[in-house]
Amino acid sequence: MTAEKKEAAGGCAGYVLAGGASSRFGADKALAELAGQTMLARMCELVRRATGDVRVVASSAKYGEHGAVVVFDQWPGEGPLGGIITALEDAKQRDCMAAHCLIISCDMPFLNAGWLAYLGSRAAASRAEIVVPRSEYGLEPLCACWRVSAAASLRSLFEGGVRKVTEVFKHLETEILDEAHWKRFDSAGRLFWNMNTPQDYQSALRALTEGGA
Repeated sequence: MTAEKKEAAGGCAGYVLAGGASSRFGADKALAELAGQTMLARMCELVRRATGDVRVVASSAKYGEHGAVVVFDQWPGEGPLGGIITALEDAKQRDCMAAHCLIISCDMPFLNAGWLAYLGSRAAASRAEIVVPRSEYGLEPLCACWRVSAAASLRSLFEGGVRKVTEVFKHLETEILDEAHWKRFDSAGRLFWNMNTPQDYQSALRALTEGGA
């Protein structure tokens, strides 16, 4: 068994989605720096700590400079669902021996490895095809675990025209983790907060400077 297979065995293979349009942000969010690291490097480090395994799903090889293997998005510019399917099919193809993929977006600066490891452990114990948290803002599909075997069903939905990630929850068995599961990992009340605008970025910088992460 290779080292990569050992790392992923019995748990989740980790993926970070990068390279979205970032239209409201005005620049590439993945390359925005926080506490001396790019967001992408920060997210990759967290996922690697939680799963022992991380790859980046993106449409550009430039992200490979930030410490992870890049898996090229099969449907660039068509939203995160295509990136999720790309990750699942990559995990299946490389036979990393993980039943699930932990897949997160690259713009959630207050995630932590403890929560991600817990999410992976819940997925390992679940019969569901998707294990997803629900915050006060609703479901958080870009911080979820997806069963590798769901790839074919997701591709079928995608090829049938589905692009909204939350739409797939109507078609696949889903376990929802409410506040009782994630609150203890969220002392600052920011666990699922993401950066969409330059103002959000400034808020994140201030919070990290003040030690509020």
